[in-house]
Amino acid sequence: MTTLEKTAIAIQTTINSNIDKVWECWTEPQHIVHWNNASDDWHTPRAENDLRKGGRFLSRMEAKDGSMGFDFTGTYTKVEPKKTIEYTMDDGRKVLLSFEQRNNKTFVNEVFEPETTHTAEMQQQGWQAILDNFKRYVENPPKYKKLQFEIVIDASPEIVYKTMFDDKNWKKWTAEFNPNSYYEGSWQKGSRILFLGTDSEGNLGGMISRIKENIPNQFVSIEHLGVINNGIELTSGPEVDTWAGALENYTFTEEIGGTRFVVDTDANEEYMAYFEETWPKALKKLKMICEED
Repeated sequence: MTTLEKTAIAIQTTINSNIDKVWECWTEPQHIVHWNNASDDWHTPRAENDLRKGGRFLSRMEAKDGSMGFDFTGTYTKVEPKKTIEYTMDDGRKVLLSFEQRNNKTFVNEVFEPETTHTAEMQQQGWQAILDNFKRYVENPPKYKKLQFEIVIDASPEIVYKTMFDDKNWKKWTAEFNPNSYYEGSWQKGSRILFLGTDSEGNLGGMISRIKENIPNQFVSIEHLGVINNGIELTSGPEVDTWAGALENYTFTEEIGGTRFVVDTDANEEYMAYFEETWPKALKKLKMICEED
């Protein structure tokens, strides 16, 4: 095992779940994006993980208001499935993790070398908060799974942002979901907005939502609140419970000569296959529209 400096900080937690579930949630990107934050004003919109000795990992950690963000990256130096993970961060600091199942619970111990910018106490609190958040996630998994789709568009974030939310263009690129797609309402933060469309028989359906966050050219978060069925707004009942609280987030990241546009969307089992088929088509259409302008 790697030897850490004497100043290393240790944190622990005991999770009411078996080692198989704990390991899956800790190592798979589709789970990492749900729990990897120390406070509610931060999130991890994107994660990558090549879990093997010599493999690399990346977690993109950002403030939800778009004010700051950074890539948490490193290289694995040891991986023993469901037992041990050791890695070195890109700044040279080392981290050791051990997982041990005790009856129907799993004990997680994490030891890390601190940096010098913040106090040891502050770093311990921050890392422990993330570990506590992980425990909550495993013990109380969300009813949705998060899907992520992305595309690089040869246009600036300003152009992509302006183009996609334009009323006419919205109808064009979201036609992949419904040929009669449109919205009613405002994109301002806190505003109510309806996402609508008609089926082959002319019945009106859609989502009742609100704009949870809107940082122009950087980040937009949509929270779904209810559904519209045959033109009737529903905010309670089994059909509503399927979607209430689901998030759909758009992240705009400037790259050389263009924009990396990332969609993180919650989905239940019923709609996962549908989203996996239609979102890539919709993003290709959006790319085409933005690059034509």
